[in-house]
Formats: sequence, C-alpha cells, structure tokens
Amino acid sequence: MVAMSARPNQESAAPQAETTSPHRAGFACFVGRPNAGKSTLTNALVGQKVAITSNRPQTTRHTVRGIVHREDAQLILVDTPGLHKPRTLLGERLNDVVRTTWAEVDVIGFCLPADQKLGPGDKYIVKELAGIKKTPKIAIITKTDLVESKALAEQLLAVSALADELGFEWAEIVPVSAVKDQQVSLLADLIAPLLPVSPPLYPEGDLTDEPEMVMVAELIREAALEGVRDELPHSIAVVVEEMLPRENRPADKPLLDIHANVYIERPSQKGIIIGPKGQRLKDVGTKSRKHIEALLGTPVFLDLHVKVAKDWQRDPKQLRKLGF
Repeated sequence: MVAMSARPNQESAAPQAETTSPHRAGFACFVGRPNAGKSTLTNALVGQKVAITSNRPQTTRHTVRGIVHREDAQLILVDTPGLHKPRTLLGERLNDVVRTTWAEVDVIGFCLPADQKLGPGDKYIVKELAGIKKTPKIAIITKTDLVESKALAEQLLAVSALADELGFEWAEIVPVSAVKDQQVSLLADLIAPLLPVSPPLYPEGDLTDEPEMVMVAELIREAALEGVRDELPHSIAVVVEEMLPRENRPADKPLLDIHANVYIERPSQKGIIIGPKGQRLKDVGTKSRKHIEALLGTPVFLDLHVKVAKDWQRDPKQLRKLGF
C-alpha cells in the first residue's frame, strides 16, 4: 500500500458519530543502510535536532530516541546505526545494537533513498526484516526531493516487489522528503495507529532521552566529521569529560564550562583534526558550540583536546572507555 497525501472528498461521505480514539504510545525504529536519511527524518518528525547528521556513513553510533508528542499518540523514534558488513569490533557492536532494537519496538520503518537503486545491502536488511513476523513494517522512500516522479515511481514498485519476493507485505509504503518537509506529518499519521494503546510514556516537552553529555559529544563529533577524508570518520570518537557551571558568575550571565576529548586512532590523524595552526579544531569548536548552546539554552565555554587511542575500534577495552 503506497501512502500519498491526497485525501478523498469528505463531503460525499455519510455523517458519522464522533468517537474518541484511545491514546497510543510506543516505539518505532528507522533502519536502513548507512546514510539512508534516518537521522534527518528523526529530526524532522521531532521538530528539533536530536540526532546528528552527516553525509558520511556510520554517523549514528547510538540508538537516539526522539519523542513526538501528539494529541492522539506519543511516538518514540529510535534512530539506529546503519546496518552494514562489519570490518571491526565497533562495526559488529553497532550491528548488534540494530538487531536488539528491532526486537523491542512496535513498528519498524525501513528507509531507502529515492536517488539510489535497491542494492545488496538493502536486500540483506529487508530479508532480515522478513523474519520478524509480528512487528508491522513500513517502507519509507527518503530524499524524494532529489528525484523526478518517474524515478520515484520505479523505487516504490521495486520496494513493493522485494517484499512480495520475500513473502511479506509492507503495512505502508510512504515517500517523504525530510529536508523539504514533504509527507513527514503523514508518516506520523500512519505510524500512530500501529502503536499500542497506552498513556504517554514521557512527560510533555521531553524531546529525547539521550543524556546531555552524550548529545554534546555527538554535536562535537558532527562538526569534526565535516570535510575530513574518507577513512577518518570511523576513527573519530568524542568523550565529554566534564560539564560544570563557571563559579562566581552573575545570575544573569551564566557560563557552562565543557571539557571534551576528540579521540583518533593514529598520531598521523592528529594533524588532520587540528589543521594548520589549529584552525580546523577552532572551527569545530565554533560550529559545535552554537548547536550546544541552542540545545542547552546557556552560553558555553568549550575546551577541546585531540588525543590518540590506538586502534580503538578493534580494542574491547578502548571501546568500553569510549562508551560502546
């Protein structure tokens, strides 16, 4: 079933008695290959940045929960890392996170970019989804603003045919553009009825349950990912060591001191992150500080240091230290 925003003419319909639908609340996760638009879609649905975005694969390393509050439902969106063929212990752990999440949610949304043909990676994920019998699955064609209608129609048919081939049916197939805010609210309308009847699970106003220190670290990593060479993004990790209000500040001029370390795997990568005369690291601090201040609602002093954690993606002890 392909969901589009057109609605039938309601005037000809017979008047019906109004019924109050029960409130629903539950968890929906977005899965797909790396860089399929999952984080951008999560942010668009929540209406605020709760997941970092980048055109680099494997940007998401945690399951970030974004919370959408509606009168009829509360959608808790779980944005998983992209499922991929792992080459490191980190990659294996990220895949484990994805599969654990699938087993615990009420709805699964499979994200497929409109501008990329269905590939082996997509088929691998959908084959795994076919084995999850009871959970409703929605196919979400993302980045529709990047293609013409003919290419979009071909993608819709391809994803429908793949489900037929594997012996299951999508609950819905929805084309969306998170960047252009096209059909994003329709997607929420379609997810809500699939959730269990429940009172809200989070207080009104909560947009995520990620700890602030994790969110801050992610915003720094997002800034650090910009413009780096292909092999470096996977090597970057950020740990916030300390977040403390500056002492002896006037009540109307608070300042939050944040001390964070940017970790890379080899000494040769240090110069790439720091840049000539430290300019690149300074730019990372400037960009991330703006987002951090918007997130926390307070002025921030950000102290960044670059450190080497040798081959941390393959070292269980280092992975634990860095929060994986």
